[in-house]
Amino acid sequence: MPKSTPNKPRETKSALVRRLLSRKVGADLAALQDATGWQPHSVRAALSTLRKAGYTIDRLPPKSEGGLAVYRIVSAPVET
Repeated sequence: MPKSTPNKPRETKSALVRRLLSRKVGADLAALQDATGWQPHSVRAALSTLRKAGYTIDRLPPKSEGGLAVYRIVSAPVET
């Protein structure tokens, strides 16, 4: 009988977005799209959902002309 290995839980795409946005450098829209496979409107909807959940998300302007804005979580919701 083959040995079974315990399955570790998969990271959800929403959790992946939170993890990428929690990094010190944040993430731009293209990086979030690449990581999740989502369309731009879906990534923006996820950002909106995080804001509604109580996360504060900073939008940093592009570093160069024609560059992409960077998003970063600066505070998480307060748990009561």
